[in-house]
Amino acid sequence: MQFLAFAITYPFIWLLSRLPMRILYAFSDFFYFLIYYVIGYRKKVVLENLKLAFPKKSEEERIKIAKGFFKHLTDLIMESVKAFSISDKEISKRYTYKNPELVNNFVQQGRSIALVAAHQANWEWSISLPLVLEGNILGAYTRLGNSYFEKVVRNSREKFGILGYKTSETVRGMQKNFSEKMQGSYVLLSDQSPQVHKTFYWNEFFGVNVPIHTGAEMLSKRFNLVVINYITRKVKRGYYETEFQLITASPKEFEDYEITDKYISLTEKNINQQPELYLWSHKRFKHRNKFEEWKKIKASKQKTNS
Repeated sequence: MQFLAFAITYPFIWLLSRLPMRILYAFSDFFYFLIYYVIGYRKKVVLENLKLAFPKKSEEERIKIAKGFFKHLTDLIMESVKAFSISDKEISKRYTYKNPELVNNFVQQGRSIALVAAHQANWEWSISLPLVLEGNILGAYTRLGNSYFEKVVRNSREKFGILGYKTSETVRGMQKNFSEKMQGSYVLLSDQSPQVHKTFYWNEFFGVNVPIHTGAEMLSKRFNLVVINYITRKVKRGYYETEFQLITASPKEFEDYEITDKYISLTEKNINQQPELYLWSHKRFKHRNKFEEWKKIKASKQKTNS
């Protein structure tokens, strides 16, 4: 059954990816109309998220951001399809990097790096990172249920030189790399909502108290990683520019969760510049009412361990 689904679907995706971007964007315009005005895919979720994040904006302003988000989302889907066949020449023209020397200077010093980012603009085309950065670039991925799609998607994401590793094996893989003295830059998207029972830390994101991922900070302190945020902005349709922002080169000097707070602050600032480019369709605030529940879980664990 897996092969049948793959055999029917993948040829269409591959052929679609070979089309010029102007045609793919025509498809995107059609899908935007269908998704926003006809189907209403996650429209309620997006508008609720925007109301929580921007309570001072008018309803008209939030609807404008929502429409911009859905237009960008359908573009992103088409750009992700294009990633299957895009050449290094074309992606280098469409996805540029403002200051890769910031990262390369640390690589030349023999340092390993945590490249932290958010689900903003086009994170799929960051597969081009090895075209401008020196050393090994490693990216986490969640294994797909269909083994045939898993293979082609992974090959697509690794074609410019990124080394993929399973998200569940991050710590073990990094430990192995360090024991073998393998230097690397690790891509870590850290803005998703963690499960409540796995949460260590809560803080405000756009003024809403939510659980925060702290994995990047914990890894950076454990392995003494340089922490560099990267933000991608849309220059115009189909063209992006990524900027690297140093958070710290000395993670062990920071108090607990200070690095995480700096990342959250940068993420908020960057989202505010182009709010329509953030992934508002995922339920980032879904656990906002579970802080008391989390405190009880935490207290129970402490009793169990005492």
